Amino acid sequence: MLDITYPPVIVTAKVLFKVLGQRFQLTGTENVPRKGGALLAINHTGYVDFIYAGLGAHPSKRLVRFMIKKEMMDAPGVGHLLRSFHHIRVDRGSGVQSARDAIAYLQQGEVVGIYPEATISRSFEIKELKSGAVRIAAEAGVPLIPVIVWGPHRLMTKDHPRDFSRSKKTIAVKVGEPMYPTGEDAAGETAQLRTAMQQMLDDVIADYPDDEKAPGSWWTPARYGGSAPTPERAAELDAAEMRERAAKRAAKAAERRAKNG
Repeated sequence: MLDITYPPVIVTAKVLFKVLGQRFQLTGTENVPRKGGALLAINHTGYVDFIYAGLGAHPSKRLVRFMIKKEMMDAPGVGHLLRSFHHIRVDRGSGVQSARDAIAYLQQGEVVGIYPEATISRSFEIKELKSGAVRIAAEAGVPLIPVIVWGPHRLMTKDHPRDFSRSKKTIAVKVGEPMYPTGEDAAGETAQLRTAMQQMLDDVIADYPDDEKAPGSWWTPARYGGSAPTPERAAELDAAEMRERAAKRAAKAAERRAKNG
């Protein structure tokens, strides 16, 4: 693929990382192949995860084509930029086309990034995973590589104000050992992926700088002494959010019907 905008934007981003005083812990990057297709299964804790997840592939000199929801891909300005990176548009209402696009990219030798949790984890733990990652990797015949990104949620995530202030924030990116799903037992292989991602998350949090693990911090999972919602409470918040969105959609539909007489 011809990439005109992607490389210079990466260079600019790295400069901004330095300006913001961000520090990085990159491990396992050798697991991203230098050639051929690969599917990166990434945890999802904030709105800018994908900016940092791509760093895990840079030592292998690879660009990641992320699967991004259509609302961002279609947004004025930023959407045009994302499309120029050859990212994959995802319609949550019908994921068939995005899966086909991802498989096509992978078979062309591209590295694709997918979020198997589908939505942001308010607890910052690994949520239940969708089986799409396993199915896509199996059909494309490429390795499925778990990736944990930790720290970007401190910059921008649900229920908290943005914080891009200049301060020492560590960003950790851990790339795991590749898996080779067959798709014959998608549920079982998805469970294996979740187990791997959970262990990797535990390792990343354990290795995170002690001075950034203050007791009660909102960005730390409850079981580590943080004040983030428990997975159960996070599920309740997710359900409430879905109900609110559904109510807004229904209200808009009713308004359109009323206007159309």
